[in-house]
Amino acid sequence: MPASSSVLPSVRLLATGGTIAGAQANHARGYKAAAFSINALIAAVPQLTELAALDVEQVAAIGSQDMDDAIWLRLAARTQATVDTPTIAGVVISHGTDTMEETAFFLNLVVRTSKPVVLVGAMRPATAISADGPMNLYNAVAVAAQPAVSGRGVLVVANDEIHFAREVAKTNTTQLGTFRATHRGLAGLVHAGRLHLYAPPVRRHTSDSEFSVDGLSSLPRVDIVYAHAGMGRELIDAAVRAGARGIVIAGVGDGNLAAPALAAAAEAVRAGLAVVRSSRTGGGVVERNIEVDDDTLGFIAADELNPQKARVLLSLGLTRTRDPLALQEMFFTY
Repeated sequence: MPASSSVLPSVRLLATGGTIAGAQANHARGYKAAAFSINALIAAVPQLTELAALDVEQVAAIGSQDMDDAIWLRLAARTQATVDTPTIAGVVISHGTDTMEETAFFLNLVVRTSKPVVLVGAMRPATAISADGPMNLYNAVAVAAQPAVSGRGVLVVANDEIHFAREVAKTNTTQLGTFRATHRGLAGLVHAGRLHLYAPPVRRHTSDSEFSVDGLSSLPRVDIVYAHAGMGRELIDAAVRAGARGIVIAGVGDGNLAAPALAAAAEAVRAGLAVVRSSRTGGGVVERNIEVDDDTLGFIAADELNPQKARVLLSLGLTRTRDPLALQEMFFTY
């Protein structure tokens, strides 16, 4: 018998849309993201009432390709207010998968809490044959309601896996198993609501983070420039002209870039921008001073972070300092 609602943990669902709330027209291949409200998603999974007492809030209704800094700041504020509520045990955030890893990492750096904060999405819309959203949502609520999850930072739950925000990356355009743990492995597994937790994260996050977005109405602009064979300097120059305060290079190999682009990046540093060398490879560590003289040129090595997460950390770092050595230490710390 399920426990009565009076003894169930309280979990708040913050909805932003995404494929998990998507709808198809006559089972066509295409679909419209964020077509259903969070209340409709909950109604499709009545078993959720056995896990937690739920309340819901629709923060946004978008496909996550349209996620931006303004919604991040609003979502961070609503998440912080939720975890600051003593009666709330945890938070579940429904989100599209395209930029879920970036939102998760952002929240992992700015939300001060040890309570579970869990992002969840789906690769198939709610109206699809064998939609994955209902089980993902069920498992996400189960994770958020579990006190043993506390202190592990922001998590992503999908396909029976629990991922750390810092480690998770979307690696496939359409398959259900799109999310992978890039460096340090899974946070755990969850099978029909039953958790199997692994080692906690080793980098700083949430309650130990130095970052805050309190009082901010915007974030420093950071652009990503993708390196390739025959790369020139034009895209880096364009980012500078457009007003970027930082640039992340999605470099070839160990964060490398062609000589013309390297010269443009060095000029950008001298003009006051922060330049981070990341890698387009999808794995590995970008070290300092291997083929590029970072010390002389004033660059920052992304360490383990992919370009999209390096952008998040650099943007937040620039709210505190423009010193490249201090920014470098952040990339070694978070």
